[in-house]
Amino acid sequence: MIELIHISKSFGQHQVLHEVSFTFEDGKVYGIVGENGAGKTTLFRCIAGLETASGKISANLQPLKNHLGYLTSDPYFLSKLTGEEYIYLLTDARGKSIQHLSERNIFELPLKEYASSYSTGMKKKLALTATLLQNNSFYILDEPFNGIDLQSSIILTEIILRLKAMGKTILISSHIFSTLKDTCDEILVLEEGRISKTVKKEQFGNFEEEMKEKILKKDIDKLWL
Repeated sequence: MIELIHISKSFGQHQVLHEVSFTFEDGKVYGIVGENGAGKTTLFRCIAGLETASGKISANLQPLKNHLGYLTSDPYFLSKLTGEEYIYLLTDARGKSIQHLSERNIFELPLKEYASSYSTGMKKKLALTATLLQNNSFYILDEPFNGIDLQSSIILTEIILRLKAMGKTILISSHIFSTLKDTCDEILVLEEGRISKTVKKEQFGNFEEEMKEKILKKDIDKLWL
């Protein structure tokens, strides 16, 4: 369980998060949606302890950062680090001893090659593999489906559902609604740094229609002369 109490964050004079409060329960998957600039990544970074914020973040496992795996939207890798070395670096940091890594390479990545040479999708799959092998209790996945192929998307969906069955808490941001519909128990809508709406699973169908209607109200007709 992760509890957010009145989380606010500013960069200079610009306030990005405004009094965000919510409780993420064990064994559930939460989708975080919002337009670019709504504060999704900043919220994730605050929860992960990468940004300071006012308010309180508590969890049933402490310190939270030692039990949380954070997949960023654009993972960064050192130029002379192989995929295999990257995985061992992250798992060693959690005190996890990984045996037979080649058998656990579910995305069939070239682990002997430098991670910096990987494609965008491969980098994301490498970072995800390392995060999963840490065996965390909490996961934050920022746009995990972006840049990966259909086969990997199917695998990732199944992984998320298995983590949920194991009692893990998972937070996901995605611009692909079908991926949220297939995995999430609840969706939080973030607007200008505030949670404007929460949507339960049984309401996903109506929410999708509302989102389509809202988007299509934009001046799409102006594209045609």
